Amino acid sequence: MALSLAGSAVAAPLVVRSAGPSAKAYPAGKAIPDDAKIVLKANDMVVLLDGKGTRTLTGPGTFSATASAVAAQTGSTLSALASSGGERRARIGAVRSVKSTDSHNPSVWFVDLERSSNMCIADPTSVTLWRHDSEAAATVTVTRVSDGKAASLDLAAGQARAAWPAALPVADGGQYKLSWVGAKTPTAVKFIVIKAGSPGLEDMAQSLIKAGCDAQLNLLIETVSVPGQPQG
Repeated sequence: MALSLAGSAVAAPLVVRSAGPSAKAYPAGKAIPDDAKIVLKANDMVVLLDGKGTRTLTGPGTFSATASAVAAQTGSTLSALASSGGERRARIGAVRSVKSTDSHNPSVWFVDLERSSNMCIADPTSVTLWRHDSEAAATVTVTRVSDGKAASLDLAAGQARAAWPAALPVADGGQYKLSWVGAKTPTAVKFIVIKAGSPGLEDMAQSLIKAGCDAQLNLLIETVSVPGQPQG
């Protein structure tokens, strides 16, 4: 999915997360006009996303939909959002080094071996599996729920990423179980193919919200959080 940020217009701020008494007024996926005022009560929390990143507002208080002074994101972080789909393309949070026991998934588009979730993808032919602890070698068994067909994926010691097994092509709506020695329960993954061609962060987030890809949305929010913003 091509997500060109360079030179693209900044869309209206988008609510990507909300909680508290005013949550119904600011549901995830709602676009906020640039000139709007956001009125929050005590215990309210709203996370807004635009082309500059995400910022968190906490009540009580009245806030502008757009930040008056936004700290610039590093070019390498935002450039990592330029495209998606596989390891050869954009890596959300690519500026963060990946250690053998890194608990942070380095890309919104990598399948977390230990997290059951809906997984949004743009290119079913280029899917990457990732594990946070790669100190020991492991053999992962991938089982397609619809027919029970399985394939094995060998990860060497120190190897955190691997391509999805070609023997089990990924399809829209496909559900899979991932298991390995030492796993308490299998990881359940359901793939959802999202439309290619979204032009920016807001459209990426909107796609994740509509498809229910909450784990990816949370990682996106964390990765592009604008530092130094007042919380209310």
